[in-house]
Amino acid sequence: MSAPTGWTTKRHRTAIGRSGLSMPLRQALLDDVLTQNNTVLDYGCGRGQDVRRLEQMGIEAHGWDPFYSPDNPLDEHDVVMLTYVLNVIEDQNERRQALSTAWQLAGKTLVVSCRMDWEQQPARGHAAGDGLVTSRGTFQHFYSARELRASVENVTGGYCVSPVPGVVYAFRREEDRLAYLARGTISEFSWTDSADYVSALAEVISFTEKRGRVPMFEEIPADVVPLLGKISHPALVRLIKKGADPNKVAAGTKRATLDTLLYLGTSIFSGRTRLGDLPLSIQADIKNCFRSYQEACTRADRLLLKIRDDTYIRGAMRNSVGKLTATALYVHQRATPSMPVVLRLYEHCGFVAAGRPEGWNILKLDHRGRRVSWSSYPKFDSDPHPTLNWTYGVDMTTLESQYQSFADRTNKPLLHRKEEFLAADDPAAPKYRRLTAAEVRAGLYSEPTRIGLEVGWAAELERCGVALKGHRLVKRPAPSEATPG
Repeated sequence: MSAPTGWTTKRHRTAIGRSGLSMPLRQALLDDVLTQNNTVLDYGCGRGQDVRRLEQMGIEAHGWDPFYSPDNPLDEHDVVMLTYVLNVIEDQNERRQALSTAWQLAGKTLVVSCRMDWEQQPARGHAAGDGLVTSRGTFQHFYSARELRASVENVTGGYCVSPVPGVVYAFRREEDRLAYLARGTISEFSWTDSADYVSALAEVISFTEKRGRVPMFEEIPADVVPLLGKISHPALVRLIKKGADPNKVAAGTKRATLDTLLYLGTSIFSGRTRLGDLPLSIQADIKNCFRSYQEACTRADRLLLKIRDDTYIRGAMRNSVGKLTATALYVHQRATPSMPVVLRLYEHCGFVAAGRPEGWNILKLDHRGRRVSWSSYPKFDSDPHPTLNWTYGVDMTTLESQYQSFADRTNKPLLHRKEEFLAADDPAAPKYRRLTAAEVRAGLYSEPTRIGLEVGWAAELERCGVALKGHRLVKRPAPSEATPG
């Protein structure tokens, strides 16, 4: 099997074997960008592993590759996957052509993924063009988050979304893009199975309490509608209002108001649309929570302006859950929904700009400079002082992103006072508070500049004569006496 004409490197060697689905494909499934009802084309499928695994999942999938399967047909499909293809093409014009062809074949969505610039360090080879040729004779061009998104938008001619670093979604229809953004900002209601009229009515009452309004017909699952019988809509509304807790409805309205402001505030970065083009559920929230669409947009715009106001942001941070330092606010992932809406918008703007990385659990929002960072402390819940594995951040002024790994370091940064990163009512907070109190009494925090890294923290534990046993502080065993000879 010979390489196609025009290849100057051994691109086919980048088609590696995987034990599971590729990350971009897994992400598309998690985000419901790819569903059981879609047909899929893996454009540049390599050895076709993703295609075979999709078929095993009952999804109609096809693959094409210029080296391994060049004779397979290239037909339009709902979703086209362009997985780690662009970065192995040496010629910039050919990259653009590959992207253009993939877009032409995408009936609904194009999913593009590439290797990122922070992955360049482990790759060995010599510089060639705008990338490098590796020791295996393959070419690699490493993208920044900003470059990847711009490349896709230049070809597709529309606004794109980056769910995680290194992956970009381009939607054929604007309503699909808006619906995807809504799933990331609007609190969804999880309908449970209903067996009869009573349980179905209880479900629509529960929806009303969470969203602050009666559900639209389109929002009620198809299997629930028949259980409500032939009751008229006005009569159903009266029953719902009679059964719903007014305090819960009011709280639901407040929640929906904040969620809608978050959605509209983010949407300005990718073109705010007409009310009629928004998802129906958001249209209903706007009509319920605001006097008009114009008022909702005006309030969202004011929130965006406040992100630039240092005094306002600092005030919001002082009134937020999380650990506030002189330069930034740190919040555990579980507590982020409780942040003031302006801080949620701050974080969400970073997500729209550069993608939110998979596996993060600590969010950092800089007070000045407007930088959003997501960090991973894999053992946050099990380790009393978890160590930092990696951090990924985006500068909101330049939209440049940066990734830093600590996995191979011998003296990693670690966390103290874990309860400060959580909401006060988090179930784990009391246990963490008890540990912190014990550590304070033992004198472990008397030299705060020494305890930020593993080596310094270990030295302080030894100095104070204590050790950690889970989330308990115990006295360090005395050295055993030498055994006589």
